[in-house]
Amino acid sequence: MKIKIDSRKVVKGDTFIAIRGVKEDGHKYIKDAIENGADTIVAEYGDYDVNTIIVSDTKKYLEEYLENNYYDDIKNLKLIGMTGTNGKTTTCFLIYEALNKVNKKCAYIGTLGFFINGKSINTSNTTPNLYEIYNMLLECLENDCEYVVMEVSSQGISMGRVNTLMFDYVIFSNLTQDHLDYHKTMENYLMSKQKLFTMTRDGYAIINSDDKYYKYFMLDNKNITYGKNSKDFKISNIKSSLNGSEFYLNDTLYSTKLVGEYNIYNVSVVIILLKLLGIDNIQEIILSLNPPKGRMDIIKYNENNIIIDYAHTPDAVEKIIKAVLNLPHNRIITIIGCGGNRDKTKREIMGSIATKYSDYVVFTSDNPRFEDPQSIINDIVQKLDSKNYEINVNREKAIIRGIQMLEKNDILLLLGKGHEEYQVIGDKVIPFSDKNIVLKNI
Repeated sequence: MKIKIDSRKVVKGDTFIAIRGVKEDGHKYIKDAIENGADTIVAEYGDYDVNTIIVSDTKKYLEEYLENNYYDDIKNLKLIGMTGTNGKTTTCFLIYEALNKVNKKCAYIGTLGFFINGKSINTSNTTPNLYEIYNMLLECLENDCEYVVMEVSSQGISMGRVNTLMFDYVIFSNLTQDHLDYHKTMENYLMSKQKLFTMTRDGYAIINSDDKYYKYFMLDNKNITYGKNSKDFKISNIKSSLNGSEFYLNDTLYSTKLVGEYNIYNVSVVIILLKLLGIDNIQEIILSLNPPKGRMDIIKYNENNIIIDYAHTPDAVEKIIKAVLNLPHNRIITIIGCGGNRDKTKREIMGSIATKYSDYVVFTSDNPRFEDPQSIINDIVQKLDSKNYEINVNREKAIIRGIQMLEKNDILLLLGKGHEEYQVIGDKVIPFSDKNIVLKNI
């Protein structure tokens, strides 16, 4: 594209559009863009030495430009969009894997990055900005993709990151507390997610009818529900071990490498989508799928198991600990923290859940950003009545401490960071991987 919204990527002859973001205002970088060769500036104010277009809303201008110039190119890509508090990454990545296994070429956009042709690049957000998404979709087109599966976050929706796009399949997993630092109320959070279901073109909505909010996501027609109480695709007879799970979806028995009841819901979505696409040998495909990086990632250590997972919301933490409770074990030791500059109201809830369902908990840091790590932990433990925990602010030392505590048949849960390979401290992104720390110390 000859338009850019990042001044660092401008080359001679480009048009630079100054976008006001949450943290940065592109108008501050107009001078840099001109120095890098921009011959046209689109801005909301100012007088510059190159051709200048002043508009009332540069974000709206960008949306209209992308839609007018590129939507016709990408409109034949079949878009699969999924929203919900938990389960988006696992489900979408499994869909990406499954469709490629049956030669329906698919790309993935989400928390893990942008995956295409077996290669990946990191993305700035779960749902990148609209400019980045259009560039990715054009790359999908150039690489002969038929499908693109996308995690669509509530913030991404409310910030217009998927505006102008129309989805062929929309999926809702669940709605529990998260991101209230941004949305303020559960109602706002709900309505942001619900907006995705207005962006469909004669497609299906696949909805978890076990979630209490599911009716908000129903379309006028073409709804397919799944869950233990579903009349369309009923989940039953779940059996899970550390080696995988089996369950019935309606009258068919499926086996999967994924562990835990909540993962059965994720896998069920994949099965439903494959059925809608008329795919055969679905049982074989499901058994071949692997969980994505940092999701229920199990490391064997002597006669113990260490599990790394991204769970970082109250609901996700409760679900994974309860799933582990149903597996053979002696004790469950959990290492967990909460992110800085994020929803503070969930901190004491997560502390309560962790200590209630675990035998022992080590509270530690998890991307403290611009908050004091000790203050975050104080918020987590301030109302705890139980004494089955300790505090170790240094996450590496906390992990080592957890490993040292292991006795025969214990399970150590490392929650919150999953696939992440960094800690965000202040404005610095410091290399850090839970898995690497574990592997160095066992």
